[in-house]
Amino acid sequence: MLLSTLHVPVVIYAAKPSEQYHTLKENLSQLFVPKSSDDFKVAKMHKLSNFKLDRSIVQEFPTVQLNDNRASSFSNLPSRTMTLQDAVKIAIQRSPDISQSIATLAGQNSGVDVAKAGYYPQLSGGITTGDLSSGERGRQLLTLSATQMLYDFGKVKSGVDVEEAKVQVEQANVLVSVDTLALDVAQTIVNIQRYLQLNKIAEQQIAGIRRIQEIANLRANAGVASQADPIQAQSYLQAAQSALIAQQSLLRQYQQHLRTLLGADVSHTGWIISDDLVKQSDLYGEPEFNTIPKMIAAQAGVEVAKAQKQQTRLTRYPTLAVKGSVSQAINGKNPNNDKDDGLYSSVMLEATSQFYQGGATASQVKMASYAEEAAKAKVNSVYMDVLDQIRTSREQIENKQRQMQVLASRQATTVRTRELYQEPLYTIKIDNSLK
Repeated sequence: MLLSTLHVPVVIYAAKPSEQYHTLKENLSQLFVPKSSDDFKVAKMHKLSNFKLDRSIVQEFPTVQLNDNRASSFSNLPSRTMTLQDAVKIAIQRSPDISQSIATLAGQNSGVDVAKAGYYPQLSGGITTGDLSSGERGRQLLTLSATQMLYDFGKVKSGVDVEEAKVQVEQANVLVSVDTLALDVAQTIVNIQRYLQLNKIAEQQIAGIRRIQEIANLRANAGVASQADPIQAQSYLQAAQSALIAQQSLLRQYQQHLRTLLGADVSHTGWIISDDLVKQSDLYGEPEFNTIPKMIAAQAGVEVAKAQKQQTRLTRYPTLAVKGSVSQAINGKNPNNDKDDGLYSSVMLEATSQFYQGGATASQVKMASYAEEAAKAKVNSVYMDVLDQIRTSREQIENKQRQMQVLASRQATTVRTRELYQEPLYTIKIDNSLK
């Protein structure tokens, strides 16, 4: 009975040392291993976009103004509908390119931990034998050494800065991948809608040409028109049918491409595109270049080049460290104290520096300077590309709006021409009825 009463508290108390052990293990591990950060999982736009762009190298051109006339939305959509934004979300969730970019980002974040490891103690150990050409060849020497950096003029910090700048590059690359995929999805959907309407128009044109062919046959048979008119109408009909086949082929190509992006058949899906999509895109506003993914990536490349340049410069300076070692001889004398099976330990300060490497450091600094200039040039190149795309898009929109106005007037003229063309036929029918 006494043993049973003593057994219970022992079991309850046994769990506490285990918890304390794990807590102690975590605390000790933090002293020797850098704690990994999860900040890379969130792209902080206020930090990524915190730079200014020098636009002085590009001469500004007149800005195209927005026209108030807007294209009407597509009508007669099928019952199954989806918005453009929903399609982009689905494509992003299943895109292997996005997964690859995120995996690369996570891997680069581990590079920051590798650089931060320079702040922590470096432990090494090994075993060596005696001189194999002497009588000490039977000796073994166990050695354990530890080194802790005390001051290095910022060399480890510069390495951390380089890796953190590379993380920003990979974050920007993820945004570029998302932006590119979203553009691909949007353009494909717009083209699907365009060719749906073109196919519908082509079918209407074929029906109209067939009607004209019938009228031409009646006019030719009545003797009020040449026999060439029916043949010409037949030629127009065949050309319209050929154009319809080509447009149907392009429509199916875009549908198959979107099926690849979304992973589902979208041939019977109606796409909802907002009438004020151009206005929402703020295409006619002043571009915020420091929020454009490609511009962010280019600027992050500049920061990487700057950090690498600073890192290279700091290699000229010495590193101060404290170094400790313990050695134990087995089957022989310890060469450090000349004692049989002796144990030897030491603690010392160490200052190391690379004084001369044949001009390698100077060449590396020069190389880093050129890399920085190249990165800055890339920023300017991306700026000009983005500016050109914006101006081209504005001009295309303006041109399409002007075309719509002309085509609307042409439509009214075409309707009136058809009515005038049909009047002689009505006269023939009336004359035949009077007879």
